[in-house]
Amino acid sequence: MKAAIVNEFKEKLEVKEVPKPSVGVNEVLVHIHACGVCHTDLHAAHGDWPVKPKLPLIPGHEGVGTVEEVGEGVTHLKIGDRVGVPWLYSACGHCEYCITGRETLCKEQHNAGYSVDGGYAEYCVAAADYVVKVPENLDFVEAAPLFCAGVTTYKALKVSEAKAGEWVAIFGVGGLGHLAVQYAKAMGMNVVAVDTFDEKLELAKELGADLVVNPMKEDAAEFIHREIDGVHASVCTAVSKAAFGQAYRAVRRGGTCVAVGLPPEMMEVPIFDTVLNGVKIAGSIVGTRKDLQETLQFAAEGKVKTIIETRTLDEINEIFDEMEQGKINGRIVIDMKK
Repeated sequence: MKAAIVNEFKEKLEVKEVPKPSVGVNEVLVHIHACGVCHTDLHAAHGDWPVKPKLPLIPGHEGVGTVEEVGEGVTHLKIGDRVGVPWLYSACGHCEYCITGRETLCKEQHNAGYSVDGGYAEYCVAAADYVVKVPENLDFVEAAPLFCAGVTTYKALKVSEAKAGEWVAIFGVGGLGHLAVQYAKAMGMNVVAVDTFDEKLELAKELGADLVVNPMKEDAAEFIHREIDGVHASVCTAVSKAAFGQAYRAVRRGGTCVAVGLPPEMMEVPIFDTVLNGVKIAGSIVGTRKDLQETLQFAAEGKVKTIIETRTLDEINEIFDEMEQGKINGRIVIDMKK
């Protein structure tokens, strides 16, 4: 099978033929039809984070396709089922976090395209209990980005505890942020979109944002407090220390600032203001299998649609270059049928 492989950190990926993997007990073999390209894949290929991925590595945690082979012990899936292989490749299933519905915090988890091989390949082995079915009326290319970008932003909005009719600010209208705007509107919230590119703010308006602001032109937090007395919650998807600072300051008393993006710097938090104003700061990492089911259902009902450009697996290094330069609007999906 053809696959894109990270052999050494910060080097170009090698696209080549490798042996087709075989399934073990409680596993399935998924014939990958499409796989989204996430900024996390770039971090994995560069070895940017303290916990390094395995090498060699096939990245990709937004792979979707059909079950081609079912391993021993699998009874809830059959050949031909439409499924996706998410970031949460597997978890232990019995720790404190797993049994309380917080499986994404499991210390024994494996992650697709990081600690195990992922979806930048024609075939991918998956833990049968952790794949999630794709609704029949959702195209594979449309479904792929929802397995990370979609579920991550949807879960962040749930973590924010913002209610219908309340205001949320989405910092960064990129691959994640443009979905966050749509999920927030579908959940009945009012939205302020914040981005340093005017074209992305125009996109946010088209997607339903009620207010937009460019922090390169005026202080976003001051604008938000002047216009609506602050937001009930902010969700920061931007990979920027400055964005996190403004996301914190944009929140009104009693509100929540949700951290999603992963910039390398430290976030500075004023203790006095946090205590006095009763502000909460929460980290949100992807979502559970249940969150993902809900995420996909919104899309299946036509309430959320990812802006997608399809490319081929052979173009993966060019895609990574464009991602580093901030040239990508929406989400790039590798179409394995091209």
